[in-house]
Amino acid sequence: MQTLQTSFVAASLDGQIRVSTPHSLGILSNSTPPSTGKFRQGYDTHVLKPLLSFRRDTNSPFMVNPYPVFYCSPDTLDYTLFRPNAGVFRPNAHLDTVYSAMKLLGFDDLDIVIAETGWPSLGDPIQVGVDAETAAEYNGNLIRHVTSGVGTPLMPNRTFETYIIALFDEHLKPGPTCERYFGLFRPDLTPAYDIGILRPTVAAAAANIQHATCLLASEARDDAFVTTTTPVPTTTPSYQMRRYDGKQRLCLLEMSADENGLRRNIEHECSSLSPIHECKL
Repeated sequence: MQTLQTSFVAASLDGQIRVSTPHSLGILSNSTPPSTGKFRQGYDTHVLKPLLSFRRDTNSPFMVNPYPVFYCSPDTLDYTLFRPNAGVFRPNAHLDTVYSAMKLLGFDDLDIVIAETGWPSLGDPIQVGVDAETAAEYNGNLIRHVTSGVGTPLMPNRTFETYIIALFDEHLKPGPTCERYFGLFRPDLTPAYDIGILRPTVAAAAANIQHATCLLASEARDDAFVTTTTPVPTTTPSYQMRRYDGKQRLCLLEMSADENGLRRNIEHECSSLSPIHECKL
C-alpha cells in the first residue's frame, strides 16, 4: 500500500484515489457487547495499528466485510434484517464493535466503509432465511439504513459508504451453495430479485420470471454422461440428474412454473453446463 500511495503521489492522483484494504470480522477477538470490541491479540499492535496509522496519514477509510447471514439463527433473524426488535440491529453491532476496537488503539476518528456485505437468494437447508425474499429485505433495508443518517448507537448521525456483493450470481464458485447466489442478477442477466433499483417495467417482468436453478454437486463420481433419476421429498417435483466429466449437475424445478415456461428456462439454464445436455420435466 505504501508503494501504491507513493505512485499516486508522484502522479498527483493521491487526492483522487485512496488506498485501503478490506478486512473480515475475523480480525476481532471480542464482539459482545459491541462497546468492548477489540482486535485479535498480536494483530492489533503489529498489523492493524500500522495499517490504521497509514489510513490516518492518507485520509483513507478502514474497510470491513460484515456478513450477518453467517451469524443468523431463527432467534436473531429480526435483529439481523433491520426489523423492529427489542435490541439493536446486528449490522450496527458489527460496525460498533469495529469502532470500539479502533478506538482502543486511538483511531476512532477514521471513517469506516462497508466494503462487502450481502445476502444469498439460495443456500443449504440448514441456513436460516436464505431465499430471494429475505435477500431483498436485507439489502433493501440495509440501503435505507446506511443512507438515513441515523448511524449506530456508538456512531450516531452518520452515513456509511456501502458496497453490496454481488452484481451477478457466480455459479462456478466453490464452497457452500450460498456462496454462488449473492447476486442481484443471474448470469443470464435476469434479476434474482428487486431491492428498489430496477425500472418499473423490469421489476414487473422480474416478478413473473420462472427459473430452474442449476447446482453443481462436488461429490460426483467419474461416470460421465450417465443420466439418473433421484427421489426427492414429495413437496418438490422430481428432477433429472446428468453427470458431465465427473461432475453432477442438478436442475431443481420451481413448483409454481407452468410447463411451457419451465421447459424454456430449464433448457436455457442447462445449456450453459455442457454442449451435450438433456432437460426433462
